[in-house]
Amino acid sequence: MATKQKITDLVTEMVAPILQASELELVDVEYKKEGANWFLRVFIDRASGAVDLDDCALVSEALSVKLDEKDPIPNAYFLEVSSAGAERPLKTEKDFERSIGKRVHVTFYEPYVGVKFMEGTLLRYQKDQLEMKVDEQTVEIPTEKIAGARLALEW
Repeated sequence: MATKQKITDLVTEMVAPILQASELELVDVEYKKEGANWFLRVFIDRASGAVDLDDCALVSEALSVKLDEKDPIPNAYFLEVSSAGAERPLKTEKDFERSIGKRVHVTFYEPYVGVKFMEGTLLRYQKDQLEMKVDEQTVEIPTEKIAGARLALEW
């Protein structure tokens, strides 16, 4: 039986050419059980602007055909393709680099400098560390301490 990781890796490979042809990018693939149902979720974005319903439908239809051909998932599931949203997760180096100058929310595995999360402007990103401006102070954060990061809305 295929593991959740193998399924998400395979779907990532399958969706890549579809996204590239549409000038879209993959943010995340999630395969998980909720209640009695399994969901395969594909989150997409576009560097040049917002993702719309037509983009999601196009990717969903094309990916569905590929999934039907290969049939890599042993059980029934619901396929959902959607925009990553305004508070999209930051997972890759490219995500962080593209988010320099933007407001981000970072959570930690355990309290770092006395807090479980920080929100501020991302000033710099390197593989082992990022730098944020939080409440008029510059904070350097080792990436190994980061449990999760996402864009944050500014109110």
